[in-house]
Amino acid sequence: MPDDRVDVSPDRADEFVRDFLRFSGGKVVSDDASANAGEIGRPHETYRRIRIESGFGRMQVLVTDGHLPYPFGRELTGYQVDDLAATLAKAKAAGAAVLSQPATDRDTAIVQFPGGYIAEIHDLKKDR
Repeated sequence: MPDDRVDVSPDRADEFVRDFLRFSGGKVVSDDASANAGEIGRPHETYRRIRIESGFGRMQVLVTDGHLPYPFGRELTGYQVDDLAATLAKAKAAGAAVLSQPATDRDTAIVQFPGGYIAEIHDLKKDR
């Protein structure tokens, strides 16, 4: 199941989450105030990552100042796979370009598919 990725500024994050939960009937699965920002292209920093599940699917809320280096922030969707290395190999064989290599603490990569679609792909190494 894909998860939507939403970038929200720190001053609007709590309001966004509250309103989305009220609308969707969802729940916060995790709220990590010091997630490794290496997974969004800012190594040696932290950011707030909120994960929500609802009848609309999964959502990952990235609470940042919006200043993310390319290609981060261009992806709107993430996909969880069983084997990231195998998935990346298949994607490359089909003409996709890996824009960001897997991070070390959580296997995640940014991929651009033929036609220009950019997505984040990850496998489950840590709690999701």
